[in-house]
Amino acid sequence: KKPLDMHAIRGMLSASLLFPMCCVSLQVANQTLHTDRPDLPECFQLSVLSWLPCIYLWAVFPIYLFYLKKNNRGYIMMSIMNRFKTAFGLLLWIVCWTDLFYTFHELRQGHSQPPIYFVTPLVLGMTMLLATFLIQFERLRGVQSSGVLFIFWFLSVLCAIVPFRSKILQSEVTDKLRFTTFYFYFSMLVCELILCCFNERPPLFSNVNPCPETTAGFLSTMTFWWFTSMAIKGYKIPLEAKDLWTLNQRDSSKVAVPKLLKEWEKEQAKAKRYLFFSFLNDDPEEVEVLLSNKKAAPRQPSFLRALIRAFGPYFLIGSAFKVLQDVVTFVNPQLLRMLILFTKQKGVPDWWGYSLAFLMFFTAFLQTLILHHHFQYCFVTGMNVRTAVIGAIYRKALVITNAAKRSSTVGEVVNLMSVDAQRFMDLTTFLNMLWSAPLQIILALYFLWQNLGPSVMAGVAVMIMLIPFNAVIAMKTRAYQVEQMQYKDSRIKLMNEILNGIKVLKLYAWENSFKEKVLAIRQKELNVLRKTAYLGALSTMAWTSAPFLVALTTFAVYVTVDENNILDAEKAFVSLSLFNILRFPLNMLPQVISSIVQASVSLKRIQNFLSHDELDPNSVDRKNIATEFSLTVVNGKFSWAKEDPPVLHNINVMVPQGSLLAVVGHVGCGKSSLISALLGEMEKLEGEVSIRGSVAYVPQQAWIQNATLRDNILFGKPYNEQKYRCVLEACALTPDLEVLPGGDMTEIGEKGINLSGGQRQRVSLARALYSDTDVYLLDDPLSAVDAHVAKHIFDNLIGPEGALKGKTRILVTHGISFLPQVDNIMVMVDGRVSEMGSYQELLNQNGAFAEFLRNYALEDIIEEDEATDELIEDEELFPDDALSNHIDMVDNEPGINEAKRNFIRQISIISADGENPRARSVRRHGCSQRKHSEQPEKKKPQETEKLIQAETAETGRVKAKVYLEYAMAVGPLLSVFICFLYGCQSAASIGANIWLSEWTNDASKNQTQENVPMRVGVYAALGIAQGILVMMSSFTLAMGNIGAAKKLHYNLLTNKLHTPQSFFDTTPIGRIINRFSKDIYVIDEALPATVLMLLGTAFMSLSTMIVIVSSTPIFLVVIVPLALIYIFVQRFYVATSRQLKRLESVSRSPIYSHFSETVTGCSVIRAYGRHSAFVLMSDMRVDDNQKSYYPGIVSNRWLGVRIEFIGNCIVLFAALFAVTGKENLNPGLVGLSVSYALQVTMSLNWMVRMTSDLENNIVAVERVKEYSETKTEAPWEVEDKKPPPEWPMEGNVAFQDYSVRYREGLDLVLKKLTLNVKGGEKIGIVGRTGAGKSSMTLCLFRLLEAAAGDITIDEVKISEIGLHDLRSKLTIIPQEPVLFSGTLRMNLDPFESYTDEEVWKALQHSHLHKFVSNQPAKLELECSEGGENLSVGQRQLVCLARALLRKTRILILDEATAAIDLETDDLIQSTIRTQFEDCTVFTIAHRLNTIMDYTRVLVLDKGQIAEFDTPTNLLSQRGIFYGMAKDAGLTQ
Repeated sequence: KKPLDMHAIRGMLSASLLFPMCCVSLQVANQTLHTDRPDLPECFQLSVLSWLPCIYLWAVFPIYLFYLKKNNRGYIMMSIMNRFKTAFGLLLWIVCWTDLFYTFHELRQGHSQPPIYFVTPLVLGMTMLLATFLIQFERLRGVQSSGVLFIFWFLSVLCAIVPFRSKILQSEVTDKLRFTTFYFYFSMLVCELILCCFNERPPLFSNVNPCPETTAGFLSTMTFWWFTSMAIKGYKIPLEAKDLWTLNQRDSSKVAVPKLLKEWEKEQAKAKRYLFFSFLNDDPEEVEVLLSNKKAAPRQPSFLRALIRAFGPYFLIGSAFKVLQDVVTFVNPQLLRMLILFTKQKGVPDWWGYSLAFLMFFTAFLQTLILHHHFQYCFVTGMNVRTAVIGAIYRKALVITNAAKRSSTVGEVVNLMSVDAQRFMDLTTFLNMLWSAPLQIILALYFLWQNLGPSVMAGVAVMIMLIPFNAVIAMKTRAYQVEQMQYKDSRIKLMNEILNGIKVLKLYAWENSFKEKVLAIRQKELNVLRKTAYLGALSTMAWTSAPFLVALTTFAVYVTVDENNILDAEKAFVSLSLFNILRFPLNMLPQVISSIVQASVSLKRIQNFLSHDELDPNSVDRKNIATEFSLTVVNGKFSWAKEDPPVLHNINVMVPQGSLLAVVGHVGCGKSSLISALLGEMEKLEGEVSIRGSVAYVPQQAWIQNATLRDNILFGKPYNEQKYRCVLEACALTPDLEVLPGGDMTEIGEKGINLSGGQRQRVSLARALYSDTDVYLLDDPLSAVDAHVAKHIFDNLIGPEGALKGKTRILVTHGISFLPQVDNIMVMVDGRVSEMGSYQELLNQNGAFAEFLRNYALEDIIEEDEATDELIEDEELFPDDALSNHIDMVDNEPGINEAKRNFIRQISIISADGENPRARSVRRHGCSQRKHSEQPEKKKPQETEKLIQAETAETGRVKAKVYLEYAMAVGPLLSVFICFLYGCQSAASIGANIWLSEWTNDASKNQTQENVPMRVGVYAALGIAQGILVMMSSFTLAMGNIGAAKKLHYNLLTNKLHTPQSFFDTTPIGRIINRFSKDIYVIDEALPATVLMLLGTAFMSLSTMIVIVSSTPIFLVVIVPLALIYIFVQRFYVATSRQLKRLESVSRSPIYSHFSETVTGCSVIRAYGRHSAFVLMSDMRVDDNQKSYYPGIVSNRWLGVRIEFIGNCIVLFAALFAVTGKENLNPGLVGLSVSYALQVTMSLNWMVRMTSDLENNIVAVERVKEYSETKTEAPWEVEDKKPPPEWPMEGNVAFQDYSVRYREGLDLVLKKLTLNVKGGEKIGIVGRTGAGKSSMTLCLFRLLEAAAGDITIDEVKISEIGLHDLRSKLTIIPQEPVLFSGTLRMNLDPFESYTDEEVWKALQHSHLHKFVSNQPAKLELECSEGGENLSVGQRQLVCLARALLRKTRILILDEATAAIDLETDDLIQSTIRTQFEDCTVFTIAHRLNTIMDYTRVLVLDKGQIAEFDTPTNLLSQRGIFYGMAKDAGLTQ
């Protein structure tokens, strides 16, 4: 049995073929193989070895030449290195031909040499010339480092080493010249190889911070060495966006998107052609049917085909790598077989073993490189697909029709971009498994069959049985996931409500009831998680035990089927390593198939979206030059969608150049639709529309981008200081800029969140004015602003004397006062133009317009008068310091003194509570209430800078403390026990394999038969024990994790409900919600999975080391340096990849927010013709995101190559030491240690990935901990200070020298208040905004804790008792009515402490009885989030009903601002008068008439008591109160 003789036979064959050329007698194979100093025959050296590199280079040359012709990167200057390369190439050519001429010379001398001496130098010389030519040609084509030549020089050196050694071994030198030329030749080759490792300088042009990949050498590209610079940088300092490389041209949107769109357009054209031909062939009736039923269109353009055409070729390179890798995978088990055979044979030369060990190392290394390049290609393809899909969707979203927009909401489209594009990306990485898995399975089975014969089928049967088992588990798990998502969503929704209404919960002392609700949902969620964990434990068991079960059945069957079947080391361990190869594809197949199914759904969705109809760019003729009219519509008929009924009929409009046309009409008569039609946003059913010149458009709802104020106005036009100032002035924006924190460079939040409605509208107008176009379409721009501002804007901007005079303007308006000043008026009724003409003409016609005027004019005129009267009356009332910080209007009429201007600023509070249509109805209530209506919230903008602290993002390493904390949350004992279980499991697995190696050694002792049952039995027992232990350990781990998750969430929730109100005022709710959603999700799901994998791989790696060390103890020497390298690489990787992940997720959200912004404003973008600019902006954002994603992919490849190299070293040393210790080792142990080593690479790789993931995920624990330990408020109940249950009896309230501030370091809000209120008194509290009215109520409830002094209620100091004891004894009807989602009953009485009768009685008194009893659900009426399904008035009444139910001795009524309707207010007042007669009532009043009959009125001013007496006395004192009453028109 000498399988190793294959080499020799091959050698003999080739030698005999070349026999005529060499004329050298055949040496016996034994001389080559069975000596300790092997050597190859000279003939073989001269022929095969010399020709191999040449054959390679000539074979590759044509393909490579073609590639170089296609790809030109610009040429590289001649460098010293290049000159040397060329010189060496020419020298090599000379050397080779020297040999040739020498042979000719010898021939003339009469020494005839065999033909090989002519052929080889000739071939070599030609090849060297070719190589030299390539060196220069590559330089001209900008190739910096050539893989083709590197492989050529490498092969040449490799093949030259053999003759090099032979020549040294020769005792005396016969042929002096050839001896010299050969050494010369060899040294040149080595020089070329070394030079080839270095890079040429880059071609002449290149970009900023380019990715070193493009300039990297061949070796560097193969091993991803070029990434090292970033890994080092990321280790030294946390990476930032500026450290990232620019994207490769190939991956940028500029290249990827057009590539896909081009293919997609081809597809669409094809589909259209197909449809067209089918029409030609069919009879007319069928065509009718086809047209009427759009779904019947037979062929949709296929998005998949477009994708494949665009990105297929690149992806195929990756697939080619995969084929190679699949084949190379199976080399190592064969080498293992030879190695085991080698250890069995005695008296075989050692160099066999060493060459086998190195071969194993080499194939493993090759496999690593090939695999990672395959992944690289796949991931890059995935990335390009994502870029292209996002780009295509974005471009499409800008041009789809309104009908199409209806069918897919913004949210859905954003989902297409985020979720569906992501799915494609994930799929590309696995797509190759679809064919590669079956290939691997077939190959593995083939080799197994060779090894063990038909018994393999038993093992395969077990594997196939496990597939449905895994599939069922996967199905179940998915179902549980869906269920758990639902619980999670409802929990987050509830948390959101709790945090939004936290103030109300505190005021009512309801926290406990809501805490129970959250915990109930959380419990359900954890139950589902627990079920998932059971399933997870089962599937982990299946996954770990599968190879073992398969091996067990196969071996058992093999041994029992036939007496003569002997299980020896070679068979057993080769089979084991093949089974391990099988394990991966079998498990991957189901996953790939399911992700293909998901991706196909996504594909369909994207395809449907991209097939939507687009707006017809030619529906509006922009070329019109002929007429003097700058805008004409002839017989226009328009609808919103082709199938909808038309909205506008028979429209005929002609607008002369430079005139101002006003469009008026009732609500919903089609004014805005007309504007849309002019913009080409509607479907034109018939008629002609033409516009001369460019267009500016101001929509009814201002559209503001998330950018600076200045960018919003410039909108892509260049900045011109003077023009810009004029625009701001005309739009009355100058005073606003003084207030905004950063002037015109203020960042405006999403949807213009930090501007008031009026400011937004004015910015929109400023954008139109700055764009300086020919035609202006203004859709009701004056509705959102105040009357004064509207006048200012009309006069300075739109009107006959405004900045736009001479331009064509179309103004949709509701304001009557401007109509006399316009050129023409067009009156619309029900989508038709009813009349058109100048103001006078229309008045004289006495038609629809006159009617319209009569309806509106009255209120408008009254309003105007009233405003002016008030201005004159109230001037003296306002001290100069009363500046509010909403400067919304400025009067430009001369002669207004300072006081009046201040007053105007004061009055601008209107803009705060009413830059909205409602403000009109409020105007009648006079001015007083407006002055006080500004809620305390409005004081915030000044503080915001310091108010909301930036969220701290942890950088750098996670503290060990956090890991400890998590272990403590799991439970210290449990943690130790889990590790113990994992240890046991590894021990069982090692035991089983050692037992197997013992079993195989029976073969050499010839005592197989009698032991078989015992061997099989113990093997089975150990394996099954391992399976059970795996299950137990993963299960215990899951239980521990769930326990920890429960504990962490409970602590977080409890702490958040105990947190003082000030925390919620300074922390954005989103940040707190994030802790409850994202971080808790990580703790629930991501962390356990990571910990499971980490423990599994760590113990796997550990057991490998143990096995190798126990079989060859010398291995310990190698472990230390390898472990050091490992830790080193791991540290670099973790630091860099963590930061890259952070950067990637930070740069991802701008893509989506920019997108949803674009979709909402697409009509504005189109009107201004900024389509392509926005596409560019989106592309930039996507590129920014990919810029951090790409290094993230490469970092994984970089890590993989390095870690697997360490794994390959382990294989090498395990094999080497097995060879050196051959004498003392039995084949079983060799098989054991090497087959373990072959598995270890995967574990090592995953271990690093998991450590990195663990670091990323454990941060969640840190963040949750941080919020579970914030400062809490006073205890809810103080046992020894509990007030008596019937307290307060009287309802006396006393303030004693009481002062309070909102937060540490802020000024006092109330200063030394002292007052006494007797039980049953009714106290009104009035005062200007910021006087401290609301603070007083908050103090009673201790939402604000005293800074000095105290409050006593019925002789009990409220600062000493528990918060719940206090709060449950007071009742408040708050300003904004807050309802929670749930039943009405729950909203009234969350603790279920009242009977149904009492609840109904409360409803009766609060006038809700009728409404509720009419509802089918009665008290179980579901309130939606925030009580959206009740009107504001009804919500206010529900709050009243709550108060009536509690019926405590002290009632605080924070009267709602002007927003609420008067009717409800009167209901509430009358109820309070009747139902709370004997209670102490404090009312914070905005409308003085409600408190005119109260016992006493408290007037606060700047936190101090200004006046406190009965209303009549205060009026006669003629102080502040009198002034307020006079404003309200209550006194003369």
